[in-house]
Amino acid sequence: MTQAEQLQVNLKGRDLLELDDYTTEEIQYLLDLAIELKRKQKNGEVYQPLKGKTIGLIFEKSSTRTRVSFEVGAFQLGAHALFLSKNDIQLGRGEIISDTAQVLSRYLDGIMIRTFGHHNVEDLAKYASVPVINGLSDLAHPCQVLADYQTILEQKGKLKGLKLAYIGDGNNMAHSLMIGGAKLGVHVSIASPEGYEPDAEVVKQSREIAKATGAEIVVTHSPQEAVKDADAIYTDVWASMGFEEEQKIREAAFKDYQVDEELVKHAKSDYLFMHCLPAHRGEEVSAGVIDGKNSVIFDQAENRLHAQKALMAALMG
Repeated sequence: MTQAEQLQVNLKGRDLLELDDYTTEEIQYLLDLAIELKRKQKNGEVYQPLKGKTIGLIFEKSSTRTRVSFEVGAFQLGAHALFLSKNDIQLGRGEIISDTAQVLSRYLDGIMIRTFGHHNVEDLAKYASVPVINGLSDLAHPCQVLADYQTILEQKGKLKGLKLAYIGDGNNMAHSLMIGGAKLGVHVSIASPEGYEPDAEVVKQSREIAKATGAEIVVTHSPQEAVKDADAIYTDVWASMGFEEEQKIREAAFKDYQVDEELVKHAKSDYLFMHCLPAHRGEEVSAGVIDGKNSVIFDQAENRLHAQKALMAALMG
């Protein structure tokens, strides 16, 4: 059995709650598979390893990219995607999550959940007998980060030894970028205002993982320090979904954290600008940077489709 075949066997039936669930080799396998599935799709090749299967998509948080990419991806793999909004099912309210998980497992071949509390993803995975994929929680956004590292790999031809700078709120994006970077040997530098740093436990966990790959995980309050010699600069909205009421407070706290033409001068000249979208031009990023020649935001968005297809094919195949 080849290493790829062994990894395929290892991944079948697994959950994805966060990238620390997987080895470096398993993540690399998923990235390679995503690139291969993208090539097939661009060439018009039909590849349907999930024919006749169904994935349930639970949305407690609304979404553009997550919903469309999962639905289209499932369709392209031959599967049927069933959209379940918070109004369609009583997750943790009218019915306890353990019951919902066991009932859905009798109908479905896989479950994706996009929710607020990370414990919802953990509970669903604990009681479901089919693969559960974290489509986003307050703690982590692994699907986005798979697409992000796929994008960097395509653009730069490698990952190990590169530097990614993340400027802004130490949120779920910062967490998953750190863990994914640590696993793949990417140096990740996070710059957040005081009081908005990433979760200390996740930072500690990322640094532990990084010991094996040689990656460096840096947390600073200086955007200039974070961006110095970066191969990629990443940012996110200042007030994530669920924190909109803090918008004015956050605007004041983050005013020196905009990724603009001045800040990017500290990075390498061929840096990639990245954003998970939706973006607010004039807030976390200037229009000149996000719409400029270094921006790969739409490649990232497209790669959600291919990375998630790789995930579904590997876990549900």
